[in-house]
This record gives sequence, structure tokens and C-alpha cells, in this order.
Amino acid sequence: MKNFIFILLFTLTLSVVSAQNKPTIYIDIPTAQKPWNHIDWNQSPGKFQFAIVTDRTGGHRPGVFPTGIKKLNLLQPEFVMSVGDLIEGYTKDTVQLNKEWKEFQGFIEHLDAPFFYVPGNHDITNEVMEQKWKELFGVSYYHFVYKDVLFLCLNTEDNLRGAGRGTIGDKQYSYIKKTLEDNPDVKWTLVFLHQPLWVQEDTKRWKDVEKLLENRNHNVFAGHYHRYWKTERNNGKYIALATTGGGSGLRGRAYGEFDHVVWATMTEEGPILANLFLDGIWDENVVTEDLLDMVRNQPFPVKIEPLYADEMNPENMMATVRATNNTDSKMEVVLTGYAHDDLLYQLDKTSFTVEPNDVTTFPLKIKNTGKKELKELGAIKVNTEITYELAERPNISFSSVLNFKPLYKYPLKAAKKVKLDGNLKDWKDASWHAVTDMEGTPFDYDGEDDLSLKFATAYDQDYFYVAVDIKDNDIMVSEDGSYWQQDGLIIGLDARPKHISAFNKGLGRGKDWIAYLRTFKKDHPVHQENRLPTKVDAEVVMTDTGAIMEVAFPMEYINKMSDGNWSELRFGIGYYDFDSQDEGSTTHFWFPAWNNKDDIPGSGMIFKE
Repeated sequence: MKNFIFILLFTLTLSVVSAQNKPTIYIDIPTAQKPWNHIDWNQSPGKFQFAIVTDRTGGHRPGVFPTGIKKLNLLQPEFVMSVGDLIEGYTKDTVQLNKEWKEFQGFIEHLDAPFFYVPGNHDITNEVMEQKWKELFGVSYYHFVYKDVLFLCLNTEDNLRGAGRGTIGDKQYSYIKKTLEDNPDVKWTLVFLHQPLWVQEDTKRWKDVEKLLENRNHNVFAGHYHRYWKTERNNGKYIALATTGGGSGLRGRAYGEFDHVVWATMTEEGPILANLFLDGIWDENVVTEDLLDMVRNQPFPVKIEPLYADEMNPENMMATVRATNNTDSKMEVVLTGYAHDDLLYQLDKTSFTVEPNDVTTFPLKIKNTGKKELKELGAIKVNTEITYELAERPNISFSSVLNFKPLYKYPLKAAKKVKLDGNLKDWKDASWHAVTDMEGTPFDYDGEDDLSLKFATAYDQDYFYVAVDIKDNDIMVSEDGSYWQQDGLIIGLDARPKHISAFNKGLGRGKDWIAYLRTFKKDHPVHQENRLPTKVDAEVVMTDTGAIMEVAFPMEYINKMSDGNWSELRFGIGYYDFDSQDEGSTTHFWFPAWNNKDDIPGSGMIFKE
């Protein structure tokens, strides 16, 4: 039997040596240059990581501490320290005490790592509670050494004086003194206690403890005040922690009020500490496909529905704000409006809740104080913040700026006769609209002599027609160049029902709506013409001052996209102007492009007469 044990030990030793001789990493890179900075691994035999939880009670908030335990299991520390106030206590009722300790130990049962108890004033307040602690845990102060680090766990309640009057008595001081004498050469000493005795008076032997610590590497961790602050004193760092579920105003970092755990990495130079806020630690399910469907793959849930006026300069108007919650969670909405130069407006609600799978609507009252023409007005901007309250994940918050302005109800007239020939004689009775919204630098645009553009629309039973009169003193053409780096006209046509097309933000181009870009190339002037959802006919005639363009979109396509009963179309038109003498280009749109941040939902809508 002795021989067998010797052989077994020898075999195990060889196995360990063999494992230790293996390199940490195998890399096969043939070049002298390497795709890394160095391979000095951030590891050492003495390095380890542990966590610290702080006050759970003193006005505890249910659910916070067990959530912290779950999140520690995600982090997998080697062990977890505490600084007391684990139960509410402050009673001599043993039935109540048993109930509270059973509840707490039920939380700890779910923790993967070892947990080290330290008493607080809520855990030991009187002789009954002190006896209960001894029944459960044996001692109220103790120490252990792990990888050459001394962990000293103390009891600030050893005189049963309660909150704000913690002590270290003579007996405990003698234990601390002997422990430090027995461990003079540890690389670091970490002290855990509940009340921050360094800010209290009449603490009996605490000042003597500090003298014992002053010439060794040490840190002290406490709780009790439910506010975080760090003090550098006595040649060490003394840190009072905030809460892991204890009573708190939760006013944030400026006040030191937050729920957290401390993540400590022990190094040769001492502990590196990271405060991990509980609402910042989440598992791999923090964003899943169902969450993407809830937020990113859905239209923004708050809209100001487009308002169309029959006259160009109305005075009093009313639009509708619609908030739609298509989820199973509550949705909080906060609206912040910005002042407008020409319009007075009033939101009936600025902060409200939309219940799961529900809709909230309310009016937006608008007054055009100067009775300006609608086309001259800038947009109303309303910042909108959305928060979904989720049970098993962090609340989701996101925001957007809603652009809105009252729009004129542009009529679309039936055509008597339109022939695509680049001649505007068929359009002599049409209503023409100027394209005046310019983007670019003033140095690249010299006014109407540089570029001006107007258009008209009409329809018959076969086509929707667009006529464009372009005045351009320098039309740039590049047969082999990019379609987007030369002069070109772009037309957007969305024939879907108004409640859909009005909120088109540029997605689904070529599938749900037409983006027709035509340059002045001789060959293949239309960008990706073969990928358009329908055949588009056009005629272009160059003139002395620019060009005339007529375009026809099949009514068959419009009927298909509008479910056969169209009464309006969303229409967009723009021009990209490149000049040989300018450094950059300018863009000219009737209304901002639908994928532009300044897009006005519902803009460019034209209504069949």
C-alpha cells in the first residue's frame, strides 16, 4: 500500500510538472512582424479576484440584493466579502430573527462562490441577536490568509451600542494585535467592518488598531452610511461603500448613492477596485432578437400625425400626437418642445405612461401668429424620450427628435394630354413649384444663375407625370464616373397608403418605393435602372440654359402599391449640382430628403383632385 501511494504521488507530480512546462499559448505566425503588441500575460500566481457586497438593510428595497447575487454569478469571483447589515434585525423576537436569517441565507444559497459574513448594527444590536449570530456563525470576528493576503473581518458591534457608536473592544483588539503579529510579512492586509470607525468618536480601541495598520500595506472597507466615499489616511485607502439594496435616495454618483458591488483584483501592488453598478451588469440576454423587434425593427412609437391645410397661410390649427405601445411592457414618454420663431404651440401632455399594447392620443394646438405661408415656416422640433420598463432586463431608453410642421394640401390635377417629348407646351396650365431648399457651402452656390429648378405634376388613367425645368449654367457629365458624383435629378415616389408613406424614412428603397436618379449621360443615364420596381419612361432635352425633363410612372404600379384605391402620393424631388469651378457640390430639394435628419413626416404629399 505504501508503495502504491508513493507511485501515485510520483505520477501526480510528473503530471503537474508536465503541465507547467507547456507554454501558455500556441501561436504559429510565420512573419517577423506580429499582430499583437506583446505577450507579457496579465497574470501571476498571486493574482486573484473577489467581490464585496455592502448594506442590504436599513430600509431595504426588496429584490435588489438577490439581483446582486445573480449578477455576481455572472462575474464568477473566487469569493465574496461583506460589510454587514444583512438583515433588518433590531428585535429580540427570535421567531422574527429566524425568519430574517432564513430569508438571507436563502439568497446566499444561490451564490456560486464562498461568502464571508461580517456583522453590522442591524445584525447584532442586543444580546439575543448576538447569541443568534454565534449559533449561526460561531464567531463575530475572524481572519484568513489567501494567496499571501490577510483578510481581517471585524465586529464594530462588540459593545452593542448601535448605529453611529461602533467600537472595537479590548478582547477584539487583542485578537487583532495577535493576528497582525502572526502575519507580519503578508503582501497586503484587507480589513472589513461595518461602521466606518475612522469618522466616529469614542470607538474604544479603533485608533489603536489604526496604529497597528499604519506601517503595513492595507485597505479598509466599511458600509453603514449608505453613501460611498474614499479617504486616503493612515498610509492606506479607507472606503465606505454605498448599498446593495439598503435604503437610499439613489441620487447618483455625485451623492455617492447607488446600488453596487465592488470587484477587487488583487495584484502585487495592491487591490485594483472597480465599482460595478447593478444596473450595468447583465447577462448575454441583455439584447436579443425579441428586443430588436421591440425597439430597432419597429417605427418610432411616438408620432405627430401630419396636418394638411387647404389654405397656404392658416392661423389656427390642431394636429394629433399618437403614442403607440406594441409591447407587453409599460412605456414611459417624456416630450420636450423647443421654441419656434413663428408658431405658438401647446402639447396637452409632456410626460405620460402608455400601458402595454395600448395607444394614447392627444391634441397639439398650433397658432400661426404672423399668418406666414406654410412653405416659409421652419419645423417644430420636439425631443421625445422613450423608456420601456422591463422585468428581467435593464429598462430600455432611447430618444428621437420629432420634426413637424403644418403642410399645404398640394393638389394633383388630371392631365388633358401629356406627350413625353421634352416640350413644356402640354404644361402651360400647370401649377409649378420651385425647389429652393439648398444644402452645401455658399461658396459653391452662386444663386439662381448657378442652379434653379421648378416642377409640375399631373396624372391620367395610365401615368403619373412629372415635368422639370432645370436652369443650370454648368451641367457636369461623366460617362464613366459615379452616378453620385455628377449632375443628376432624383425623384422619390411612394404610392403606399398615406399613414405608411408619410413616415417613410428611406428604408425599403426599390422595394416599397421608387428612387429614380437620372443623370445626363448618353449611355445608361439612370442609376440601376434594371432594379427599379417598374419601368419608368422619360424624355430629356438639353437647352441653352439647362434641360427639360419629363418623366412618367405607370399607374398600374401606383394602383398596386396603394391597394387599388389611391387618393394621394408622397412625392420628393431633388437635384445634385456639380460645377467644374467649385470645390464641392450643392443639393437642392423641394422638402428635405426622406432619409435626412430634417425630414418632415408627410412632406411632399400630393392629393388627387
